[in-house]
Amino acid sequence: MNPRHFISLLDLSSDELRHLIRRAITLKSHRDPDYQPLKGQVLAMIFEKSSTRTRISFEAGMSHFGGSALFLSPRDTQLGRGEPLRDSAKVISSMVDGIMLRTDRHDTVTTFAEHSSVPVINGLTDEQHPCQLLADMQTYFELRGDIQGKIVTWIGDGNNMCHSYIHAAMRLGFILHIACPQGYHPDASIVAEAGACVKFFDTPLAAAQQADLIVTDVWASMGQEDEQNLRATAFKSYQVDQAVMDNARPDALFMHCLPAHRGEEVSAEVIDGPQSVVFSEAENRLHAQKALLEFLMCNPLS
Repeated sequence: MNPRHFISLLDLSSDELRHLIRRAITLKSHRDPDYQPLKGQVLAMIFEKSSTRTRISFEAGMSHFGGSALFLSPRDTQLGRGEPLRDSAKVISSMVDGIMLRTDRHDTVTTFAEHSSVPVINGLTDEQHPCQLLADMQTYFELRGDIQGKIVTWIGDGNNMCHSYIHAAMRLGFILHIACPQGYHPDASIVAEAGACVKFFDTPLAAAQQADLIVTDVWASMGQEDEQNLRATAFKSYQVDQAVMDNARPDALFMHCLPAHRGEEVSAEVIDGPQSVVFSEAENRLHAQKALLEFLMCNPLS
């Protein structure tokens, strides 16, 4: 029997994704300190990229559930000295009950999953960020109900977050409006797989029309700092400001995975305004991760 992995939102069925979201909401509202389903279990957390929310949410989640988490950076393991990924996956998975990786290359995570004897979780790659989408969708469900049939607008870089929003649209049945500068569109193969779930617009204002949720991300992600000036020029017309929010539905929400740069991808008026739910969204990383850990590690074999 093979372990169940979470590399992409597409690893879950629509029903499973909704179950995780609702379970996260339940865990948030009814925390029972005596409920410790992962007592004695260990999660190895491998970080090749720095993190605040990902590390805290997984480490705290394991602690709440009676387990423990190991923080491993490249300098703490043989990964940083060139050991083959398949060897590292076999060794690490023989000693722990789950592995979470936050790394650059998506194939690092897929290779780990291929050779791991325990569940592997994608904590972020340059291609996808599915754990963040669990928290985002939890936040929307809490505040507005099921997102099926709604319009979500993505403004900015066609990056890993954008890719995972495309996958969320496929699984949860919403329409994703995307406005990106030329040269910064999401991966064409991911877009093609989504079909009619995705629509492109030339401007943020057009993409925001009648939207129920507006989402953006930084213009230059980790590892792209040397492109900051170039990207600032390309994205200067892609800020989520009040005019963009005013073009959406009156009860539209604003989300951002954080950290945010006020005055760049989003105005201070919006991110600190009444439609912004970015701090609830950030807190929900904990509850969504707990639901995911429970789902994978309490029933690790498929």
